[in-house]
Amino acid sequence: MKTTGLLELNAAVALATHRNFRMAAQELGLSRSTLSHLIAALETRIGVRLFNRTTRSVALSEAGEAFLKRVRPALNDIDLAVEAAKGFRLSPKGTLRISTCEAGARSILEPIVMPFVQAYPDMTVDLATDGRLIDIVAEGFDAGIQSPDNVPLDMVALPCGQPRRQSVVASPRYLRGRGEPLHPLDLRRHRCLRRRAPGSQTQRWNFENAGERLALEVDGPLILDNRNVMVEAAIDGAGVAYVSEELAAPYLATGRLVALLVDWVPALAPLSFFYPGRRHLPAGLSAFIDLVRASTNGSRLDVSGGVRMGNEMTRGAPTVTPG
Repeated sequence: MKTTGLLELNAAVALATHRNFRMAAQELGLSRSTLSHLIAALETRIGVRLFNRTTRSVALSEAGEAFLKRVRPALNDIDLAVEAAKGFRLSPKGTLRISTCEAGARSILEPIVMPFVQAYPDMTVDLATDGRLIDIVAEGFDAGIQSPDNVPLDMVALPCGQPRRQSVVASPRYLRGRGEPLHPLDLRRHRCLRRRAPGSQTQRWNFENAGERLALEVDGPLILDNRNVMVEAAIDGAGVAYVSEELAAPYLATGRLVALLVDWVPALAPLSFFYPGRRHLPAGLSAFIDLVRASTNGSRLDVSGGVRMGNEMTRGAPTVTPG
């Protein structure tokens, strides 16, 4: 049986309230003939007369009384549900779930997440940092943060954070007696610490200098899936690592690691914050998007009114493939 429509149910409630077709139609903003058609369609669908009517009067039948006794509270609950849903559009509240990786979480924690939860105390941010490439809609996430080339084509995406750099690093202990590589192909003579990317494939090391580009499949004794562990292994002398400059910087400053092939490591595009569609965004997601835009452009955000920076982009714009 076809599901009875809300308009038909509201028509029955209005007619039962007013006991008059003209007044009920006026309340609903319908013509009298449209209201009569809705009532007739409802009675036909459920197979019972709900209203006894003549040219002079309208009254509920016994079946109509029983029907409206259940329908009225159900419609009230639906109205309350609609108002509750509107609340997510009008005021940021609830939980914002974001799928990302460790680097993505670090890039937004201080400049975006902390100001967001302080400005909107009714919001909770749930960051999943396993780095998996997933269907965020199917797995219940509101948004994601990934490298631009990993953003699905049907998502709206905008830059998140600043351009990134990688570093090729090794410890002085490892380099002692081996020498530093002067060209990326020299890495074939070195023990390299490989990283397993999402999907169980080992990550290539990308290089670029003076128009020459290389994407190398390196070899070595360790395959790891955690960048922090990779840095620790490099410090311990296990081999050469290709990690984010952010992770390596403290150890480069103290001399525990040495930067290699500096002129060969290309800059990477900023990460992308992405979400499904532009229409009917919850207030929490919309407010978070404003903070992402402001942070990327180095602007201060007035959280009471928000800002619109105009740097939103769709997938298909030029990107730099990360290593």
